[in-house]
Amino acid sequence: MSFMDQFSLEGKIALVTGASYGIGFAIASAYANAGATIVFNDIKQELVDKGLAAYEELGIKAYGYVCDVTDEAAVQAMVADIEKNIGKINILVNNAGIIKRIPMHEMSAEQFRQVIDVDLNAPFIVSKAVIPSMIENGGGKIINICSMMSELGRETVSAYAAAKGGLKMLTRNICSEYGQYNIQCNGIGPGYIETPQTAPLREPQADGSMHPFDAFIRAKTPANRWLQAEELQGPAVFLASSASDAVNGHILYVDGGILAYIGRQPG
Repeated sequence: MSFMDQFSLEGKIALVTGASYGIGFAIASAYANAGATIVFNDIKQELVDKGLAAYEELGIKAYGYVCDVTDEAAVQAMVADIEKNIGKINILVNNAGIIKRIPMHEMSAEQFRQVIDVDLNAPFIVSKAVIPSMIENGGGKIINICSMMSELGRETVSAYAAAKGGLKMLTRNICSEYGQYNIQCNGIGPGYIETPQTAPLREPQADGSMHPFDAFIRAKTPANRWLQAEELQGPAVFLASSASDAVNGHILYVDGGILAYIGRQPG
């Protein structure tokens, strides 16, 4: 195998959860360009249809499923259908996630549980569903989309930080438990990414000044900018390819340097 061939995903089947748009879409598109067959899910048919149209626009043949990743029976049924009609899943990216920005003392236990359910329980459920076939196939790749909040706390994101911190440890435990079967489980911790969801945080204020959160993120990032979803593609392909066969239980932070930096001095 040549050096560059290590990064090929030719003949692989990749399931990327919640990949109708945003980070998941960028990662799945990179996998397709590296040779993989793409399967994705979303919670609503209209989102799946939107994703299918977006992949088709890029010339990518993708397979979309409507599936709630917090529903274990639905996930098991989806995985069984993929294995029957498309093939065994070689690569899983647990990308689906939500965030609720609510001060902890105002957040209900139900709201807290909902975030934990989507951001932590669902990666457990989907990983559990694909691991048996990966063992049978002689290996596989699981990539969990972690966060800066896997390491740091911040106001109003108690549930999200708890879930993403737990996801970091779930990543390490899957590595510990299934590394013997040639399954590598790693995480990607994105920094602050320009997506439709973060657009309101980057819009100028009425007086023309920067949004306070925009200014905050730029001041905390050595790159002094928000990152693009496409900047996750190289790391994601690396972790899905044979080039990373000796990398296991690692969280790769693609953050523009935030975790290395104390921040810019005021004034």
